[in-house]
Amino acid sequence: MSSILVYLPPNRKHDALRRKLAPGESLTFGRGAPGVPVDLRLNNPAVPRLAGEILAVDDYWKLSNFSDSRAVVVENPEGSGEYVRVTPRRASCPIPFEFSRVVFGIEGLDTSFQVYAPQHIYVQPADLEWCEMNGSATISAFSLDQDAIYFLVLVALCEPRLRGESLTAVPPSRQVMERLNELPGRRLSVRAVNFHIDYLAEQKMRVKQPFEQERQDGKRMAVVDTALRFGLVREEHLSLLPARRRARPPGA
Repeated sequence: MSSILVYLPPNRKHDALRRKLAPGESLTFGRGAPGVPVDLRLNNPAVPRLAGEILAVDDYWKLSNFSDSRAVVVENPEGSGEYVRVTPRRASCPIPFEFSRVVFGIEGLDTSFQVYAPQHIYVQPADLEWCEMNGSATISAFSLDQDAIYFLVLVALCEPRLRGESLTAVPPSRQVMERLNELPGRRLSVRAVNFHIDYLAEQKMRVKQPFEQERQDGKRMAVVDTALRFGLVREEHLSLLPARRRARPPGA
């Protein structure tokens, strides 16, 4: 039987806590108090006494937020900034990530914990072949050539988010140029990088045009948001970029 694993990392106040939930089982979490017992105790005064509940459901789980005023965020650490915001008093919100971090948006100890779901179930391609046997072929919504220079530019733009270095940052065109010029035989200018960004935004991805005063910055952010939202650029595409140089130790 598949189970959900809830994990609270260790700190100076307690050892690591683990709790497995079979489908149909639930777990409450919060600060707790006399008369308010919880299954997973978070020793932080900013966490509500009874913050919420997790319910295991086959290969996923649901989260209920019992707070009247505070949202709970469930992050996907492997998903380049993906998250689910569970609003106050929201009950049984389904969480689609295999690996999740439940975050309360405050600093200090016991402000987050992790949830591991079983491997998700996927339909086999052979089961869907009959759908494409008749009628016109389905065209791609985003036709991207992974051997093209513009795709390299797109991967370099997405790199900080894919590596988990930032949830919002997008490198400027000069930084993209310097990154790609580390590839053997590659010499791009800032103007060329901007040309490829324009081509991605206007022709390949057809993103909405940003305000004129923020035109280029807005385009870079828009193409990155679109690429990551629809999975057009993934972690495996980072292998197209040059290996990162290791920082020299001080005094070397």
